[in-house]
Amino acid sequence: MDNRRLILMLVFCFSLVMLWDAWQQFKNPKLPPPLTTATQSDGTTPRPTVNLSTAIAGVPAASAAAPSKAETISVKTDLFTIDVSTLGGDIVRLDLNRYKAIEEKEKSLSLFEPKHQYVAQSGLIGDALPNHKTIFSVSPGNRELQADAKTLQLRLEAATADGVKVAKIFTFTRGSYLIDIAYEISNGSQKDIAPYAYFQLQRDDKAPAGESRMVSTFTGPAVYTEQEKYQKVDFADLEKDKKDKAKFATKADNGWLAMVQHYFVAAWLPAAKTPREYYMDKVEGSTQPTYKVGVIVPVEKTAPGAKATLSMPLYAGPQTQSILDQLAKPAAEGGIDAQGLPLVVDYGWLTIVAAPIFWCLDAIHKLVGNWGWAIVLLTIGIKAIFYPLSAASYKSMARMRTVTPKLVALKERHGSDRAKLNQEMMELYKREKINPLGGCLPIVVQIPVFIALYWALLGAVEMRDAPWVLWITDLSSADPFYVLPVVMVITMLIQTKLNPTPPDPIQAKVMMAMPFIFGGMFFFFPAGLVLYWVVNNTLSIAQQWQITRMVERGGKAANDAKA
Repeated sequence: MDNRRLILMLVFCFSLVMLWDAWQQFKNPKLPPPLTTATQSDGTTPRPTVNLSTAIAGVPAASAAAPSKAETISVKTDLFTIDVSTLGGDIVRLDLNRYKAIEEKEKSLSLFEPKHQYVAQSGLIGDALPNHKTIFSVSPGNRELQADAKTLQLRLEAATADGVKVAKIFTFTRGSYLIDIAYEISNGSQKDIAPYAYFQLQRDDKAPAGESRMVSTFTGPAVYTEQEKYQKVDFADLEKDKKDKAKFATKADNGWLAMVQHYFVAAWLPAAKTPREYYMDKVEGSTQPTYKVGVIVPVEKTAPGAKATLSMPLYAGPQTQSILDQLAKPAAEGGIDAQGLPLVVDYGWLTIVAAPIFWCLDAIHKLVGNWGWAIVLLTIGIKAIFYPLSAASYKSMARMRTVTPKLVALKERHGSDRAKLNQEMMELYKREKINPLGGCLPIVVQIPVFIALYWALLGAVEMRDAPWVLWITDLSSADPFYVLPVVMVITMLIQTKLNPTPPDPIQAKVMMAMPFIFGGMFFFFPAGLVLYWVVNNTLSIAQQWQITRMVERGGKAANDAKA
């Protein structure tokens, strides 16, 4: 009994020591050792060797001012209308002036907004240095990009008790969705400082407006590095009990980090060859499930009286393929590292096929100037390329249609003897020179291309608010009068009638029900996707009708010759 009490007492004392140590770390977080930028023997820059992300959660605010004293500064450029809070210099709202909101078309689309707790934050990790909990003061200056100006700057300033002054500078450039966020650090203290800077995005786990189960796309964080390539992470995997499922690169000297949603993306793009650490975590204490993802980079060592600067571009805008491709070009010395950024466009698992298809669609659009007609012409082009395969398929189905009465007769004669029925059917196919799979195989070859085209149309932000004709004013939204879905159901019914009738009555009923099942789904699909299917079905009907007529005429002529 005495031994048990002694063991329990030791466990209790050990627990108290551990709790006290944890409390001290929480109250006084230690600055991690600085990253060295010296090159290794192989010429590469060494990666971080410490887990810097653990230092962010307990960063103390450098200012004792209450958050209620924070104010919001509105900035307007040709592309953005932005609200920046003096609390940390957070971007708390970002409207894209050239894109309309889903629910209220008279308003601009909000990428960062309070509804989703979507904000861009940044700060410095160091001894009482300004961070996203610090109150900054605002320097005077323009708040709107002038007609004759190329850039606009917003400057926020803060100072520490020991004389370190920090300026946070936002630079907006006309015609660019890149926002440069820079830190200028003036070391007025009596000691060297070597801080880290962190840049993070915070967002809840809700999909953006306009998403539905029928056309659901990925919403969540993503990381890209040259070694690990493109890695998406589900919000659910960032829960405490599932963190082992969140697989992503944490340390590298290349790559970027982003928050992805349908049509739009926000991404931090560090300078090339800069050592960095990526982190993702759930925000504790939020009213709804909210998550933060970010990147940490080192700031050069600054001696007393010296200055240091660091900048980090933030891309906040549409997933326009041409813009992302331009950013992803190899970086010049000291330039941003955006290789792989076009991968945020969600083309599904057939990206290798969908990307060239969209390139063709974009090329056609440049000629005709209308995305709806570009879809029509691209569908015609793809149909023409696959004409030989389609023709072989329709010929096989036409021959099957001519022998359908004979198949029905065989079923009536040998319906109770399955083995005999199958034997007679195979002999019939052999006599008539029909391959039962001849109508299926050519179609199977085309399926990946049509699925890739589906994803290309679904993921293209260029379809958003793009008109076609008359009542179709937005190819990314459902047909408001359901005309295209109804036409699609009609074309599918016609195709069903042109196909050979299955000898099995149950199978025949299922085939007749399929147009209505698919049609019900397409009532909620974007008009651009339905337009593609309507054009494809119409072309298929014309081709199948012509080939069926030719085969039936040929069969009739052969029978007359035999007679």
